[in-house]
Amino acid sequence: MTTHTHAPLAVANPWAMVPPLGNLDAYISAANRLPMLTLEQEQEFARKLKNENDLEAAGKLVLSHLRLVISVSRQYLGYGLPHSDLIQEGNVGLMKAVKRFDPDQGVRLVSYAMHWIKAEIHEYILKNWRMVKVATTKAQRKLFFNLRSMKQGFKADAHATDEAMHRSTLNPHEVEVVARELKVKPEEVVEMEMRMAGGDVLLDPTPNDENDEAFGPISYLTDTHHEPTAMIAAHQRDVLASDGIAAALNVLDERSRRIVEERWLKVEDNGSGGMTLHDLAAEYGVSAERIRQIEVAAMKKMKTALADYA
Repeated sequence: MTTHTHAPLAVANPWAMVPPLGNLDAYISAANRLPMLTLEQEQEFARKLKNENDLEAAGKLVLSHLRLVISVSRQYLGYGLPHSDLIQEGNVGLMKAVKRFDPDQGVRLVSYAMHWIKAEIHEYILKNWRMVKVATTKAQRKLFFNLRSMKQGFKADAHATDEAMHRSTLNPHEVEVVARELKVKPEEVVEMEMRMAGGDVLLDPTPNDENDEAFGPISYLTDTHHEPTAMIAAHQRDVLASDGIAAALNVLDERSRRIVEERWLKVEDNGSGGMTLHDLAAEYGVSAERIRQIEVAAMKKMKTALADYA
């Protein structure tokens, strides 16, 4: 392995400094020994990549953040997937982040890359943890990636009883707590818990001497989620839920926009929503009914704007 000097990563082939992922312990050890970049070095390499398409600079940015990928990937070991695969997917996210990173935005690469690393790992887990997807909407994904840790939190509570420590399912009160904090319906919590607790089903069993005609659900199961029109429709829904909402809000005046955001889009740290009709009425010096009328009119404008956007 090449020994680095005080000029960080100044080698012809920076990737040669890290062994392949096949030897996971050696890879992690080497990645953790790679030097961190100073702000000035990070800015320099990022500008070389952005302005000159300098691939060596890109390699230096990636290598200096491999330890970040390793750290993030450890958070997802509970899903039973190989650590090396989680790291590999996280590295893909890191490279995407490096490619899109703008050094003039005033943020460090470590903060910007975190989103991309987690996004790639999430996608990998959702595709591979169960052959039949357990989370297909944004709300279900949020529930999928938080339910396990929240269940552990209930068990670790200092006031937990012996029965709670050994219970594998949530009780009705805990279901309500999860639903309230994650902004989903209680029945969705119960359904996701059942999905995550369910065992894997062998979809295509291999025939053996005792049963040459063995078959499984794959014999009659049709996957409609990857049908082209369904995928296009799902993508359109995702776009409308993000860019479309932003565009619709822009057609509103300042007061209408704030009322909509407070009433429908704002979520406080404690899981509660924004201001009530009466709160807004007191602030603007009008009746709660007037606030409701403004809200209804704003919603109509947004609906028209969303239709045009689609």
